[in-house]
Amino acid sequence: MNRLSLFWSTDRSLSVFLGLLLVAVFIVLPLAEQEGMLIASVGFSVLLVSGVALVAKNRMTRGLVAGSAGVALIIHWTQHVVPGTGLSMMSAFSSLCFLGILAGVVFREVLNKGPITLHRVQGAVAVYLLLGLIWAFAYDMVLLSAPDAFHSSELTVQHKTVTPPLIYFSVMTLTTVGYGDITPIHPMARALAMLEAVIGQLFPVILIARLVAMELQFRNSR
Repeated sequence: MNRLSLFWSTDRSLSVFLGLLLVAVFIVLPLAEQEGMLIASVGFSVLLVSGVALVAKNRMTRGLVAGSAGVALIIHWTQHVVPGTGLSMMSAFSSLCFLGILAGVVFREVLNKGPITLHRVQGAVAVYLLLGLIWAFAYDMVLLSAPDAFHSSELTVQHKTVTPPLIYFSVMTLTTVGYGDITPIHPMARALAMLEAVIGQLFPVILIARLVAMELQFRNSR
């Protein structure tokens, strides 16, 4: 096993992945609204590759994650390079599927047996942010099906930077901040928003309780 594979097989990879995710969500995507979607595409590609590297140690899930990442990358870049191909819905769906699989893999790493380290806590934060991205692509699919699903001048299917505002809305909904500048109108959009708000409240509480219980169990078993 080379040094790179050895690194990604440790809990430290969770911290690195969180760092990449923070850069993508809070730096790359906001810049994409001003500089264009090429920046967002590059950032999303880096996120996909790092996600595949994260599960490189698990042969059972490697093919599934790598395959879903490959499909998402191909569709995403085809849509970017060749506009008007009508792949927007497929791109959003493939990205949602990959992020869902990745969130499950990271969550499993967080809940592995052993001591609860800082790296695992940071992995849990990464899962929380991945939930925001997953819902953003779900909102994107709703918007592509119903252009009037949200009340906001920023969100139209013709807008080239539709995803960054949806990620902003998703994170605001996940944290139940809700500034009101983007409002869901379509029943499906409202249903997704309500579900995300509930999960955004319950996930941290349940996860913290689980991590504390795991740490106590590990200490008692020593």
